[in-house]
Order: sequence, then C-alpha cells, then structure tokens
Amino acid sequence: MTMNETQSPAFHIREVPIYGDTILAPMDGYSDWPFRSICRELGSAMSYTEFIKVEKILSKSKQPAKRMYFTEPERPITFQIYGDDPNLILEAALKIQENNPDMIDLNMGCPAKTIAERGAGVGMMPTPLKIARTFRKLVKHLRVPVTGKIRLGWDRNKNYKLIARIVEEEGGSLIAVHGRTREQRYTGNADWDAIAEVKSLVKIPVIGSGDVKTVADIDRMKAHTNVDAVMIGRGAIPNPWIFSRLDRNQVTPEMLKQTIRTHLARSVEFYGDEDGSRLFRKNAVQYVMMQHLTRDERKEILKSRPSAEFLELLEKIYESPIIAQAAVIGGETPPEQVIMNP
Repeated sequence: MTMNETQSPAFHIREVPIYGDTILAPMDGYSDWPFRSICRELGSAMSYTEFIKVEKILSKSKQPAKRMYFTEPERPITFQIYGDDPNLILEAALKIQENNPDMIDLNMGCPAKTIAERGAGVGMMPTPLKIARTFRKLVKHLRVPVTGKIRLGWDRNKNYKLIARIVEEEGGSLIAVHGRTREQRYTGNADWDAIAEVKSLVKIPVIGSGDVKTVADIDRMKAHTNVDAVMIGRGAIPNPWIFSRLDRNQVTPEMLKQTIRTHLARSVEFYGDEDGSRLFRKNAVQYVMMQHLTRDERKEILKSRPSAEFLELLEKIYESPIIAQAAVIGGETPPEQVIMNP
C-alpha cells in the first residue's frame, strides 16, 4: 500500500478500508496497468481498471484479461464493467469475480455515443428500474462489494438523486458522481452542488468527480461537497504527481525523467516493445504539453521506434530549454477524446 497502514482509513467500501482521499478515474486507453500502477504508487487510494464490455468478458476475447491484470500492491482493485442487459451483466460479473477483485463497479456514466446510445454507460440512467434490477442481482449473487458510477443524467432532466437512492437501496456499497450530464460531456462546469446533494442524500461513501486539476481543487471539492474522496481523470494524465499533492509546477525535472522511464518500461513489459512504445506516445506528449513541441519534435515523437531509442529521444526533447520552462509552468487538460468513465 502507498499509505501507512497504521493510519486510520479515510473510509470503507463495505469491509474494504480505503487509505486516502484521491483516486485515479477509470479512463479508456489511459488507466491501464502501466499508468494505473504509477498513480497508485504516487498516492491514488485505490485502482479502477479500464471499463470492460460484458459481452467481451463472456466471449473468447483476450481484451478482458489484459484489462483485469493487476499486481497485489494495487489493491484495493475495482473491476469496472458496462452493459445494458442485467442478466449478462450478472453473468460477466460472476465470471470476473474469479479473478479476485476487491470490488466490481458498474459504469453508468460513460457518454461515448457508441456505448450510451445502446443503453449502456450513461445510457442506463434513463432506465432506473433496469438499474434497480441489475444492482439487486449483483448484490445478491456476488461476494464482493458492488459499486456504481454515474453522471447527473442524460440531459437537463437530471435524475441523479433517484439513481443514487436506488444504488443504495439495492445494496450498492459506494457511488461515484461526475458532475455533468451526458449532454454536456466535458463542456461547461461540473456541478459540485449536485455532488453535495448526493452526499447528503445517501449513507454509503460518495466519490466526487469533475474539474479537479490542481491540489487546491481537491481541497475545494472536499470542502464544498463533503465527499469521501475525489476522483481525478483528465487532470492526472499530464500530472500523476497530483496524487502526491504536487501541482505540475512543483514536479522536478528528475521526477519527470524517472516517471517517464518507469512508465515506458512498464508499457513495454506489459504490451511488448513495439506496442508498448506506440501506446506510450500519447502519455509522452501529455507529460509535456504538445503545443510546446516544435513541428519536427512532434513528428519525431510520433514515429515508430524501439523503446530504448524512444526513451533517448524523449529525454533529449524534455531537456531542451523551452520544454524545461514548460514543465515549470505546468500541464494542460488532455484532449477531449479521452473517454472518461464516467
């Protein structure tokens, strides 16, 4: 664990103690084992996997095993799943429970069109009776705690309070709330007042999410909403050190270099040299903002190359005076195409 086990837990998810109040959000394409494990070591209080489609769990696809991979120091570990059929969701949950997660989470917040418009992710929120049936089944048949993640609703007709009550009444052990609707996606401001309403409405732990980019934002959200923990997604991609209560301008060049080396090494270990280097590129350009790179540097960083050569290139780029200055200024919000869950 990253926290001192002699300290009192910040809260419990049923019988599972959680030591800390900041958590990396599940993000498709980002919260894989290499990045997730780094954030956990830097202070994220628990781990959520990337979300997994229930139909893939029940098929012969190799993707679920990759997404469910974790190491013991990551615990508590939550497997997040999504689907639109309560029976298939239960069948998939029973199957992945064999991999011994600490919790299983139902994604009811992803706004991606291909997911939401087929009734999964935030597409579940307009069907509260289906959510009730799903949680009832999961809680009855699973031995691990069942949790849920939601948005405020599909559109302006927000039903987050109803869904929060349903999750609690049907035996859910925690609810995470992103303070925007599906219609908003990631535009406008997250509604922290709504998150505070959920916290005052239920007795189970509540995690708040939305517009947390700095250490001060963590403290402001906690003070404003009284949530048990704060979930950080897009703000953590260029600055995983936020889980150590460091803003980007407090990260030293040596800390940056060490994290780059570790992240690339784990990516190569996990995916192999070619895929690991390729998949790490999106993180590399976020550790230092893309707009601070020259056109030639952008081309070079996006070229396919062996991991050792890629690391040498990155360290050369990051040591340039312009990039060093950018590192002091701080990171930027990652691109909109990051799929947050929720």
